[in-house]
Amino acid sequence: MHAMTIEPGDTVASTDAPHGVRARLLGPLELHVGAADRAPSTPKLLQLLAMLLIRPGRTVHVDSLVHELWNEAPPRSARRALHTYVHHLRRHLDPGGTGDLLVTSPPGYRLEIDAGVVDVAEFHRLHRLGRELLEAGDDAAAAHAFRTALDLWSGPPLANIHCGPTLAAYTVYLLEERRDARDLWIEAEIRAGRHREMLGVLRSLTTADPFDETLHAHLIRALGLSGRRSDALASYEWLRSRLEDELGVKPSAELRELHRELLSEGHPVR
Repeated sequence: MHAMTIEPGDTVASTDAPHGVRARLLGPLELHVGAADRAPSTPKLLQLLAMLLIRPGRTVHVDSLVHELWNEAPPRSARRALHTYVHHLRRHLDPGGTGDLLVTSPPGYRLEIDAGVVDVAEFHRLHRLGRELLEAGDDAAAAHAFRTALDLWSGPPLANIHCGPTLAAYTVYLLEERRDARDLWIEAEIRAGRHREMLGVLRSLTTADPFDETLHAHLIRALGLSGRRSDALASYEWLRSRLEDELGVKPSAELRELHRELLSEGHPVR
């Protein structure tokens, strides 16, 4: 790692955070400063802004930025080019202003914002709240928390970014967190007695993702609890056949246990 020198025209970190900043990463990247949309359209500037937004209020090392922007083949002028991108991004974020939103903070750069202004922080807060409520047995409130967290998403994360290695890994992480929140939301809804209301959602999700065994377990459980034992058995047999024929594997232990309960005329456990 190399330390970065402050070059002429750079703004040194200040302690005054700007107000009225809101950022979205759960979908196309958006950055609003007051009433103005300040997300740039230039691909490299968007990529640079995304790298700074995933670590709000923290210094991002210049080497990390170079690696993201040019991966394993940075040009010899990469650092000079990065400095130029930072200069243009700073002017774009605060045209005619003081430039105190994007600051130089050796050995890198930092967005002088609080993490709470980024939608990812609110998603994580609601995700944690849902887990706590589920563990406490407040299933309806947990379902509401998870549903609210999922409603923050407007599409794939960073959908308008050409992602390098760091941002690509970050999008995978976010998608896994979304999947966990979705599965826990469904579980909370079923526990809260809304199994019939969830059947349409589960049919749609399992059609879109036919090898997701967790979704199929939810569907089979919801069908059993709704008094549709034959449909639940048919769903299990359909999945078992596809898993064995196309992947050469058996259903998970959870699914096999649900199947045994259905065959014994019991209802899937809640």
